[in-house]
Amino acid sequence: MNINVSKTGFTAIVWLCGTLLAFGQRIDLKDLSAFKNPSNSWSLAQNVVADLNAENVLKVTKGEGILVNQSTAKKAGTDLYTANEYGDVSVELDYLTAKGSNSGIYLQGNYEIQIDDAWGLKNPSSSNNGGIYQRWDDSKPEAEKGFGGVAPRQNASKAPGLWQHIKIIFQAPKFDASGTKTQNAKIISIELNGVLIHENVELFGATRGAAGDERAKGPLRLQGDHGSVAFRNIEIKELSEIPRSNQNGDADPIYIEAASNNMIRSFVDVAPRVRSVHAISVGGPEKVAYSYDLDNGTLLQGWHGDFIDATPMWDGRGNGTSRALGSVTRFTQKPILAIAKLANDQAKWVADTIGTGFRTKGYVMDKQDRPEFKYIINGTNVTDAVKIMENGQGLTREIAVDKPSKDLYFLLATASNIEEVAKGLYLIDDKAYYIQLAEGSAKPVIRDVDGKKEIIVAIGTKLNYTILF
Repeated sequence: MNINVSKTGFTAIVWLCGTLLAFGQRIDLKDLSAFKNPSNSWSLAQNVVADLNAENVLKVTKGEGILVNQSTAKKAGTDLYTANEYGDVSVELDYLTAKGSNSGIYLQGNYEIQIDDAWGLKNPSSSNNGGIYQRWDDSKPEAEKGFGGVAPRQNASKAPGLWQHIKIIFQAPKFDASGTKTQNAKIISIELNGVLIHENVELFGATRGAAGDERAKGPLRLQGDHGSVAFRNIEIKELSEIPRSNQNGDADPIYIEAASNNMIRSFVDVAPRVRSVHAISVGGPEKVAYSYDLDNGTLLQGWHGDFIDATPMWDGRGNGTSRALGSVTRFTQKPILAIAKLANDQAKWVADTIGTGFRTKGYVMDKQDRPEFKYIINGTNVTDAVKIMENGQGLTREIAVDKPSKDLYFLLATASNIEEVAKGLYLIDDKAYYIQLAEGSAKPVIRDVDGKKEIIVAIGTKLNYTILF
């Protein structure tokens, strides 16, 4: 039985038939009373937007719900400590960074989980986003002073200005009555953007920049002197028992790599009880991949990190589905036509292929051995070329038609919120990803439809845009 009781600022979760008992606090960011002596580099905000063209810049709208630190080389901020102290603990929160920014989450003030702008990085180190930072010994030779750091298993990082979610299960060090340490601290698990990046990592000592000696309890500490960063949905749960780390189940996992360009056809689940049954997933050495629905010409999802988990498809009898191994960004909640013929830019979108004459023509391979998808709709031949960016920061997409028509439109996104943050640059949903239209593109239309937003644009002869995530 699972009982979930929630009150203002407090959460209690009890698994009576499991191993986890947790009593904790969701920090109410209506003020800074949960923290000790916050400096003026820390403030509360209603909205925060990163500038992708400027280092360490966050544009802030005053309000509440988001905790912001603005730290620059000229005016460095300070670290922020919770008033409460914790031993064994689960820490779960969202954060976003400015471009090129750097910060950290210190468990008990002493063990740093690194936060930084690692967007597009292929081989992260312990000093990159999600890494367990190094320990430090000034008595050693210069090249050996830093030691013991642990890199994340893969780079599951998102772009600056996008919300990232981290969940940490931490086991505190243990001490006897005399104060002698009897057991080292341990990271039971860390999940970054839904990806397990650490599991059962013993911490033999405090990391560099520790607040003090190791102890049984200590505050959560947010680094504030290295760069601008924002946090929200901070939930801290003290654990009376340590849960098991993530398990893969009884099946031996079947993973598919994409050291070079690679493709796999499978079912792809894009939402609960929503499945694309004619999907192709494409990955490459850039450590970026995507899934495409052939029945609608829909780009389903993209991700950073490793390629495909084919276990559910090939283990035993299988169910035909594959799963992304990296940090997934969903571009749609269901496969829906990407192109429609509309009487005007306010006409209702055509949700399915009935009456459109839609017919998939498969794909052709370009000179770099990457697919370009082809289909016919409303008598128009379409070429849909989705390409992984060489810098690993996202995808480019070119839609070309053989019969230009002023009434042919392209659905860029459907989302709860769409915000233009710079010329031709749009934040989609709750800062989930960016869409950037190529210079010279037609001006898109953002419209309200059934409580959501749609952004559509006339295709003309050709449409080019970039998806950054």
